[in-house]
Amino acid sequence: MASSATTYTAVPDTEPQIEHIIHISKDIEPALHDSCCIYKIPLTLKKLNKEEAYAPLMISIGPFHHNKAELEPMHKQKQRYFLAFWERLTSKKVLAKYKAFLSDKVENIRHMYSEPTSLCNDKFVDMILLDSVFIMELFLRKSYQTEQEENDYMFTTSWICKSIQRDLLLLENQLPIFVLAELHTRFCEQNSVISFIELAFNYFEDYYPHKLTNDQTKEMVIKNFKSCKHFTDLIRLFYLPKKVHAKEWMPSKHFILNGKDECVIKTATKLNEAGVSFENKVNHKSLLDIKFKKVPVLNWFLCLGCIPCITFVKARLQIPQLKVLQTTECVLRNLIALEQCHYSDQPFICNYVSLIDSLIHTQEDVELLVDKEIIVHELGCHNELATMINGLCKNVVVNWNYYGNTSKELNEHYNCCWKHYMGMLRSVYFRDPWRLSSTIVGVVIFLFAIFNFLRVMGVYHPKH
Repeated sequence: MASSATTYTAVPDTEPQIEHIIHISKDIEPALHDSCCIYKIPLTLKKLNKEEAYAPLMISIGPFHHNKAELEPMHKQKQRYFLAFWERLTSKKVLAKYKAFLSDKVENIRHMYSEPTSLCNDKFVDMILLDSVFIMELFLRKSYQTEQEENDYMFTTSWICKSIQRDLLLLENQLPIFVLAELHTRFCEQNSVISFIELAFNYFEDYYPHKLTNDQTKEMVIKNFKSCKHFTDLIRLFYLPKKVHAKEWMPSKHFILNGKDECVIKTATKLNEAGVSFENKVNHKSLLDIKFKKVPVLNWFLCLGCIPCITFVKARLQIPQLKVLQTTECVLRNLIALEQCHYSDQPFICNYVSLIDSLIHTQEDVELLVDKEIIVHELGCHNELATMINGLCKNVVVNWNYYGNTSKELNEHYNCCWKHYMGMLRSVYFRDPWRLSSTIVGVVIFLFAIFNFLRVMGVYHPKH
């Protein structure tokens, strides 16, 4: 019988090189550069969620959706805006110098995108130039009410105006903000206009969770938004709690690792049954400033909280009002995607949506939050809102929780049997002042009946 020979590669005596083992280039580029801040949406979010929430409907900005056939009609409008901006310039050298700046920074700009593009450097620079000038002209027309805007269908046709606004905040549809700021700086050398960040504020004002005064806007411009990376990042910054913008802010003190007991809370109706009162706090509050407040000893008498003069007895969950519009889902999905890709250690929006998701499971939960004006929405029905909220967190992974301590306190409150009894007593007999008054009258009549019974039976003999 012939024996089969076994072949093997002898291990060299000297230290082997990688090319002796496998053919892989040593010069392979990193998956993501340190400056990367504009990402393709992960497939896990696109497939299970709504893909159309991440794709532009009318206009492409940047390389990810460049030259898509369905977005081609708006390319002519970009060229029209470029010609209009050209007429604004007293010296045409501004754009020549700006294009030279883009050519010098082309590799830096490329590194800010999570996926490479097949465009050569010249075409890439032309694309960035055209998109930058379009955005600048658009912002100038929005901030300065001119005859151009009055005759521009981009502003006079409402659905087009809203669609363009929506497309410009998508994560996949961004330019680095330093590119736009540089164009604005060069333009300002010849024209007296407001800062670029203020131009952006004015344009995206419909997407802020709360309306801001001019003084608030200027304060945020000066203190908080110098490190903004692009427009999606700008919108996210407006949602963050106010303490994040303070100098003493330290994420390690406010974020805790997700735990099984802390990250999931009971629904709004169950918490309400356990005596938790929902309060809408709108004024001077960030959307994410959620607080659970209770007095350690007095909250054992939750049934007395309906009395106007002693409302501090209540266990109160204070939530700023959330206005859910037709575009809210798109905004939240892109902010969640940005945090999943870039802010995994500070997932504010993910934690917020997860908390609201935990509160809402059924139509009854939505009705309670709407009744308390915690949520105001313009969707078709409450079930539609519940479905939308519950779908936002699918396939979203977070390791840190900004509301960890709040969730833990709510769970501890709910798991206390006495709080349940107090909650039931409050809902049945102390829900409002009318029920309180009739309860008091009933107790007085009951005590008077006992007194009469004891007197008739001879047990009690009052002194005359």
